[in-house]
Amino acid sequence: MSGTSVDGVDAAVIEVCGVPGESPQVKQIAFENKPYPIQVREDIFKLFDPIYATVDKVGTMNVLLGEIYAEAALSVIKKAGLIPSDILVIGSHGQTIYHAPEYEHFNGYDVHYTVQIGEGSVISARTGIPCVSDFRVADMAVGGQGAPLVPFTEYLLYREMDRTLLMQNIGGIGNITVIPADCSPEQVYAFDTGPGNMLIDGVVARLYQGELTMDTGGAIAQKGKINAELLHLLQQEEFYGLPVPKSTGRERFGSSYIDGLLRYTDEHGLASEDIVATVTMLTAWSIGDAYRRFILPNHPADVLFVGGGGSYNPVLLEFLRQEMEPMGVQVLTQEQVGLSSDAKEAIAFALLADYTIARLPNTLPNVTGAERAVVMGKISF
Repeated sequence: MSGTSVDGVDAAVIEVCGVPGESPQVKQIAFENKPYPIQVREDIFKLFDPIYATVDKVGTMNVLLGEIYAEAALSVIKKAGLIPSDILVIGSHGQTIYHAPEYEHFNGYDVHYTVQIGEGSVISARTGIPCVSDFRVADMAVGGQGAPLVPFTEYLLYREMDRTLLMQNIGGIGNITVIPADCSPEQVYAFDTGPGNMLIDGVVARLYQGELTMDTGGAIAQKGKINAELLHLLQQEEFYGLPVPKSTGRERFGSSYIDGLLRYTDEHGLASEDIVATVTMLTAWSIGDAYRRFILPNHPADVLFVGGGGSYNPVLLEFLRQEMEPMGVQVLTQEQVGLSSDAKEAIAFALLADYTIARLPNTLPNVTGAERAVVMGKISF
């Protein structure tokens, strides 16, 4: 897994037991995170700009990432004490460089699209293991938004008889999955809540150029004060009120958005610490706002499990508790219940690939807005 924060490659080895198509039992055998080389990370960020992302640069990075992902797979297999022939399949999400889930009319057709790179054929060739990649396009081909995909595995692994659960991932983008108590797959729903770490990382990188790329441990936000005027302005972003299902990415909350945000803060003389504190609060507010608008009226929840990089930011978690606990929702991290925030999405795509190989549908149409469930993923042998 390589997410919108572009921190690195998460690789997990899992063992899956049970009857295909029924509730699987999953055991994590090994996990590693491999940070991207600095130059590779910088080159990936350049590809988020369609003007720069020419076919030669995208093509080169597609193959290069295949090499990097293959190395990560072989490394974590070795860490697990296994050899490649022990592995049934590799599931690779790839690196998203553009996600356009809304339809546009083009040359007589209504089209929407998404672009993930990291060539599966290279991964398979270097490891000798079948690789499933490019998952999202199959869902989009039948009218879905191609996101979020992890709710399928969250339903399989986390559902409970007596409690309604919220699974909140805070990566570059925040997304939430609602798993009602004793629900069927058709009752699960999920959507993107808005920016996760994307604005926090983005403003930190710009305000502390050459020094920092993220607010590690919330240290900067801890020193700042929330600016009510800026927070109110940011809360007016139309995405928050859009109906679900919905998804978003850097196309909405990327560099152009940060440009406008920092112009405002320059004009009003805001301190760097206050800016970071305010966008950190925005992420927490956006999750609370999504719960109040779209979930609470029908499915009052018992607990919200937080995963992703944002779960390691204690300031963000405290803001989130201030949002959720007055509404009766307990906020816990994956680690507090004996799970792993780091490995969660890598495990999810391994399990999705297992379903692909078995030719079993691995989507929740109610989550993505698709016409029907499909088998996602392209297989490279």
